[in-house]
Amino acid sequence: MIRSLDNPVWEALSGKQQHFNQGTATVKFFPEEVSPFIGMKNWDESDCQELLLQIPDNRSFSVMIAKEVQLPEGTELIFSIPLYQMYCPALNKVQERALSIRTLSDADVPQMLELTELTRPGPFYTKTITFGNYIGLFQNDQLISMAGERLKTNGYTEVSAICTHPEYLGNGYASYLTSKVAEGIFLEGSVPFLHVRADNIAAINVYQKLGFQVRADVHFAVFKKRGYPGMI
Repeated sequence: MIRSLDNPVWEALSGKQQHFNQGTATVKFFPEEVSPFIGMKNWDESDCQELLLQIPDNRSFSVMIAKEVQLPEGTELIFSIPLYQMYCPALNKVQERALSIRTLSDADVPQMLELTELTRPGPFYTKTITFGNYIGLFQNDQLISMAGERLKTNGYTEVSAICTHPEYLGNGYASYLTSKVAEGIFLEGSVPFLHVRADNIAAINVYQKLGFQVRADVHFAVFKKRGYPGMI
């Protein structure tokens, strides 16, 4: 079952999150205001030709898969970076702390957008919160740290949008929130996983202390149809 994590976007949009799919049966993608991720079953030559036929001209997309992908002619690469995919077979719980943490709602989206724009934990848009189960830490009504859930496959749920305001780094807030989100995932009967930049050694160390293990190298790329002036 863990092999489903090799192609998590496709698995999510083919299963638990198929209600998000705005593509077809073969080229699946999230609404633009929710997520840029796009999935196909194999990402082979046949799939990539279908990709050009099915994606709209007026937006950019992101691929995230545990194999090297050759994008077809007719697309333009905007950005690419190697990631690690980590999963957590057993959680090492952190000590409970008296922190002002609560579930985030639509009313918090402006602050969530501001924080993710500042810290760049990954794509976060006006409707990304619809993935659900985001929690945040506040200081004087200011959101200073957050984490939540994103992709859901059969038996696995991704922890995402893990970030802390630069002025509050070093306090263990991201670790604590990640632990809380992961704990909730286990209570739902799933196993947490996440993606992290391969060069982000500090974050990798934090996740390993919580019980996460590196399971795969992941190819991440942002692309668009050639000729479209899209943004990342």
